[in-house]
Amino acid sequence: MGKAKGEGVIFATVQKIGRSFFLPVSILPVAGLLLGLGASFTNGTTISTYHLEQILGEGTILNGLMVIFSQVGNTIFGNLPLIFAMAVALGMAKNEKAVAVLASGISFFVMHSSINAMLRLNGYLLADGSYSAKVINGQLTNVCGIESLQMGVFGGIVVGLGVAALHNRFYKLQLPSALSFFSGVRVVPILSVVAYTFAGILCFFVWPVVQNGIFAIGGLVTGSGYAGTFIFGFMERVLIPFGLHHVFYIPFWQTGLGGTAVIDGITVAGAQNIYFAELASAATTRFSVEACRFMTGKYPFMMAGLPGAAYAMYRCAKPEKRKIIGGLLLSAALTSFLTGITEPIEFTFLFVAPALFILHCGFAGLSFLLTHIFDICIGTTFSCGLIDFILYGPLQGNGKTNWIGIIPVYAIYFVGYYLIFKFCINKFNIITPGREDGEEEVQLYTKDDFNKKKSGTGNNQDQLSPVILKGLGGLDNLLDIDCCATRLRCTVKDSALVDEVVLKSTGSKGVVKKGGGIQVIYGPQVTIIKSEFEEYVEMVRSGVISPDDIPDFATVEETETVIQQTTTEFSGLKLTAPANGWTIPMTEVTDEAFASCMLGDGVAIQPSDGVVVAPAAGEISVVMEDSNHAIGIKIGEGFQILIHIGIDTVKLNGEGFRCLVKMGDKVKAGQKLIEFDPEFVASKGLCPDVIMIFIVDPALPKLEYLSGMKAVAGKTTIGAVI
Repeated sequence: MGKAKGEGVIFATVQKIGRSFFLPVSILPVAGLLLGLGASFTNGTTISTYHLEQILGEGTILNGLMVIFSQVGNTIFGNLPLIFAMAVALGMAKNEKAVAVLASGISFFVMHSSINAMLRLNGYLLADGSYSAKVINGQLTNVCGIESLQMGVFGGIVVGLGVAALHNRFYKLQLPSALSFFSGVRVVPILSVVAYTFAGILCFFVWPVVQNGIFAIGGLVTGSGYAGTFIFGFMERVLIPFGLHHVFYIPFWQTGLGGTAVIDGITVAGAQNIYFAELASAATTRFSVEACRFMTGKYPFMMAGLPGAAYAMYRCAKPEKRKIIGGLLLSAALTSFLTGITEPIEFTFLFVAPALFILHCGFAGLSFLLTHIFDICIGTTFSCGLIDFILYGPLQGNGKTNWIGIIPVYAIYFVGYYLIFKFCINKFNIITPGREDGEEEVQLYTKDDFNKKKSGTGNNQDQLSPVILKGLGGLDNLLDIDCCATRLRCTVKDSALVDEVVLKSTGSKGVVKKGGGIQVIYGPQVTIIKSEFEEYVEMVRSGVISPDDIPDFATVEETETVIQQTTTEFSGLKLTAPANGWTIPMTEVTDEAFASCMLGDGVAIQPSDGVVVAPAAGEISVVMEDSNHAIGIKIGEGFQILIHIGIDTVKLNGEGFRCLVKMGDKVKAGQKLIEFDPEFVASKGLCPDVIMIFIVDPALPKLEYLSGMKAVAGKTTIGAVI
């Protein structure tokens, strides 16, 4: 029973990983079509061979369009590793998906930057940016402007899976009060950066070993006749997910490893170079079989086999989903057939059914073997679709190419792929597109997940979210969920349905209503509450939880206060003014949450200049880095001061503000913390008052504040323990 359950979990995880690839796969057909058209019709040899200079030559409108097509398609395919990194994180993250995507993008750059640094430190990259002699051809590549190891989409998938694992483990992490600003989702990018700095260092040592092994296999191919041709075809396919196929086949296409030939008195090395030299030579009566053995074998599985596999997946989809999934599979099949871009189909089944991919690689090797045996010689620019087939097959004549011999192979491959894929999918219940359960492409939660949450046997026991939802007027009344440093910010249809009594029972310090905007004041732990609440709401919306599963308010036990701080004696503590200016009582601040002292009592200063200083010695615990408009200071255990500059100044995105300290800094009373421009703030129609708040905790001593006086920053006492 336990084994079956474990296998079910593994199956569900693998299925979810596979589904994560569907989003990036869906953009590949159009990218492949653009790249195929652009690359084929901008090839100089092709243009000159068919005398198309007037139509497609440099400077023509059509040539310019084809160059654009090629560049756009190449950009998408060139950045597939980054696209997959973000897509995998998106699909695998349980909640707060935007944070996971951001963290994966950052981690991708961090990993390759670490690899780049290691390459430079170890002499692979020279000071002028060039490669040293010990770099194998195809071993390095430019990844988003960073010279790094060629890891292909595998590198992106490693990042996506790793970041998703970190995200799901830590996105609800609750840190000590001094570090509470980094609790929840904010800690995920930080942990990811650290993890993938070391991952990049590890890749530097591990990946070249793999690359060198692949390169060494090339020596077996040239000396093994037909068997070597099969090995070449198999390896060229199986290495695609790892980005190592370039390391493997480029030496055959561009160096003497692929053979040499004397054409029109000139010695040419490399299979593709030999082919195009023969194409340009008037003396060629038959293309070299030895050169074409490294190219022609792609045609049968690209033009016939994979479209057959796509049709099999379509036929195996649930009838009600065939119309939806048919568009994806048809476009992917056409892309493979027309341009030879196979990633849209291969990535569709690669990770949900690795065995099918290995089988496909075997058929690819067999395809190379058959075209070699039958002496079929059809070259290619970069891939083998209908465009290249016509240009380098029928248009060259059967005498040069023996292209007619490949037609029966096409028929066998289409039927063979269709029958074998259909049998395997049905026999082993492989969840290819259109075979998923339910209406949603990715089901994030199950009824069992929710029951575990309610019973406390899951990872978290969330008792607040059902009550918060009820207090906000229920699911139909809720439009949006967000939060800031201390407030859960929600948008509702009808604010009259919001029940403040219910919301305050969750540990809220107060509720602010501004039309449809509802602010529920919780304090620094609000990011955790927001994550739990979003997850709960998603479960309700997805139908996993029925309305009856939402507890009645009367049955909900009283919840504990969210912020728990330690009582400490502060006898004799005094707070000096954080700014120069006239002090006013908190009740006169033009913001309901501050004026009602929901977050805590305090005092405000109408500033005479733009300097903010520390009111007492302590440690910086909060910095609003994007806006620099607020800063927190920990003064002793459990005592928190929040200095907030202006009302709604977060909208300025830091313009007019300069923070002079960072998280964790020790500061002295009177030390300068922030510089800002009060006149600029006022010119934007915003209030520039400097507000100092003592975060509420009933266990801590009370403070009294002095107002209605002119204060000098760092010198005038405006707050003291009662």
